[in-house]
Amino acid sequence: MTTKTKNIINWVLAGLAGILFLGSGVSKVMASSEAIQKAQFIGINATTYASLGIIEIVSVILFLYPRTGVLGTLLLTAFLGGAIATHVEHGFPVAFPVIIEALLWIVAVIRFPELKQRIFNK
Repeated sequence: MTTKTKNIINWVLAGLAGILFLGSGVSKVMASSEAIQKAQFIGINATTYASLGIIEIVSVILFLYPRTGVLGTLLLTAFLGGAIATHVEHGFPVAFPVIIEALLWIVAVIRFPELKQRIFNK
């Protein structure tokens, strides 16, 4: 695989992950009716839910910016860990947040060779 092909795959996957997280964060901040219903169902007030949206948006911006991408990856991983824990606590299916987290790590390993080296170095 050429470097150009890797870069294209990298940016497409990073863009997909970014769109998913930005969409989720913006819906929380904008307090869409669906987001407010989800928040109320799990026992979170609208202000706290909006704060989570801001954290999500900041984390994805850090993830998309190459110099802070590793930090963004770690923050989004922690964010998704909380989402998975919330899903488990309330009996929701965990497949979607787990798939998103796997996508996030696939993108991170492709984008940041230092992560690949640390994870797969023997």
